[in-house]
Amino acid sequence: MTDVTNTDEPILYEAHPAMFRNKPIWFIVCVLLCAVGVGVILLLVWYLKTLGTTLTVTNEQTTLRKGLLSKSTNDVFHENVRNIQVKQTFFQRLMGVGYVGISSSGQSGVEIEVNGIPDPDRVKEIIDDHRRP
Repeated sequence: MTDVTNTDEPILYEAHPAMFRNKPIWFIVCVLLCAVGVGVILLLVWYLKTLGTTLTVTNEQTTLRKGLLSKSTNDVFHENVRNIQVKQTFFQRLMGVGYVGISSSGQSGVEIEVNGIPDPDRVKEIIDDHRRP
């Protein structure tokens, strides 16, 4: 697996999942639960989880990194992309976030999947523009 930060590839898109825009009702519930102290813990865990998840798209590959203490990295080279899924609920469309799933020709199923990514259609367009025919 290649580390994007150590290459000369330009980063075309990089984002963490959104908290409020992805699940606004759950966010409000957590804020209300802060009055009893439980909400602070839930928001902190949720924040650390989103902070530890990064989707990076370069002109050659898409990389999903997960984890703060233990790390998991998954790369898909654009020339091997078989399918790109973009899903958005009604509220996600209003908030400008959504689900992105990327399948490659080397694996069965979805290799990279992340929910709550800002502007998922832009991610699809960038990958489509850099795929080789």
